[in-house]
Amino acid sequence: MMKHFTILLAFLMTIGSQVVAFDPADLQRLIDTKKCSKCYLTDTDLYRANLAGANLAGANLAGANMAGSNLKGAYLRGTNLVGTHLSGSNLEGAYLSIGNLNGANLKGANLKGSYLRGANLAGADLADADLEGADLEGAILEGANLIGANLAHANLSAALLEGADLKGARTNGSIFCNTIMPDSSVIYSGC
Repeated sequence: MMKHFTILLAFLMTIGSQVVAFDPADLQRLIDTKKCSKCYLTDTDLYRANLAGANLAGANLAGANMAGSNLKGAYLRGTNLVGTHLSGSNLEGAYLSIGNLNGANLKGANLKGSYLRGANLAGADLADADLEGADLEGAILEGANLIGANLAHANLSAALLEGADLKGARTNGSIFCNTIMPDSSVIYSGC
């Protein structure tokens, strides 16, 4: 009996040690072509990478280090960016519709004019981020840190901001139509 247990344990340890954090072929394709939809790039180090205009639709970049990266105009529809480090990154005009950025670090990121409709930003750190003119309609920002963020002229219609921290955030000209605010109240401003 003990022999079978030892063999089973050794087998499980072997399987566990063969887990790969990302697919190296996908990383090379991204670097060579800036096109890598549905790629598997979890925990990849893309610090300060120039991915302007890249197509990463449906890719899995969970836990990746993309701090300081240039993703201006990138197409990231439905991309998994859970826990991804994007602080100081340039995502101006990026298309992030229905992307999952739950718990992502976007501190000080440039998201000016980005398209985040239906994106999940629950628990994300957006402190000091520039979201001026961003489209966040239907976005989930529950528990997000938006301290000092620039939300001027942003569309927050039907967004969920429950539990979010908006201290010092600039919201002049923003649309809050059927928006659930941090205190769970619903606002109909700019409808």
